[in-house]
Amino acid sequence: MKRTINFMGVRNIAFGITMLLTVLALFSWFHKGLNFGLDFTGGTLIELTYEHPADLGKVRRELASSGYHEAIVQSFGATTDLLVRMPGEDPQLGAQVAQALRKTGADNPVTVKRVEFVGPQVGEELRDQGGIGMLLALGGVLIYLAFRFQWKFAVGAIVSLIHDVVVTMGILSFFQVTFDLTVLAAVLAIIGYSLNDTIVVFDRVRENFRLLRKASLIENINISTTQTLLRTMATSISTLLAIGALWIFGGDSLHGFSVALFIGVLAGTYSSIYIANVVLIWLNLRSEDLLPPVTAEKVDDRP
Repeated sequence: MKRTINFMGVRNIAFGITMLLTVLALFSWFHKGLNFGLDFTGGTLIELTYEHPADLGKVRRELASSGYHEAIVQSFGATTDLLVRMPGEDPQLGAQVAQALRKTGADNPVTVKRVEFVGPQVGEELRDQGGIGMLLALGGVLIYLAFRFQWKFAVGAIVSLIHDVVVTMGILSFFQVTFDLTVLAAVLAIIGYSLNDTIVVFDRVRENFRLLRKASLIENINISTTQTLLRTMATSISTLLAIGALWIFGGDSLHGFSVALFIGVLAGTYSSIYIANVVLIWLNLRSEDLLPPVTAEKVDDRP
């Protein structure tokens, strides 16, 4: 018989680790705040075209030495095209940046292709709509699981998802990773990934309630988690390898996206075992909870 791993034997230790990570993440989130990018705060986008392939590191150093320390430089299409993002709404900012780069890089002439300003009002709307989108996603998950499984499963999944989002946002806040629309997309993707992992375990727990009638809830969860472990590890490792490739080779434009996804996948794998399942134990899930409600038969009292 296949050996069953006693995952729930260390659930109290896991709970302590969970609480510590959550408190630290919340502290960092509220103390340091998120490092919102220009998508949310407003600023200027400057597209530059060089005569020869541009060196990103050299351009960043040149801008920093000219006083533009908050400039974000990214590749944009061809190797000769760069996109510079920086705070400010001066119409002459593009010309000033090009002039500063010409002084330090005369061997590679640069021209300004376009300059666009993203206003703070647009950024505020994006931020509000992103938050509403995340809340709607969590609400949809709650409704789906309540109908698909049972309300105790829904509570376990929501607590797990909230943990994943809070920990991810806290780490992004601590390291001041730029939070832009790509990172917001990564956070929403984390919700879907973590939910998928959790549902796989929940589905096996529900199935084993019918197969293992004499097993306790903790035994059921240990057996179900062990049975799905290989699938969970294979999915997580392959996903992390793909994200790692994006992190290393994707450049600055995908840096925040890949970092957020990497953290979220690790948190989601952990929470599907030690948060979602533990909530089922706290709520005392029983096999009776999964039985369809009994409808009273109508008594025919006609003569």
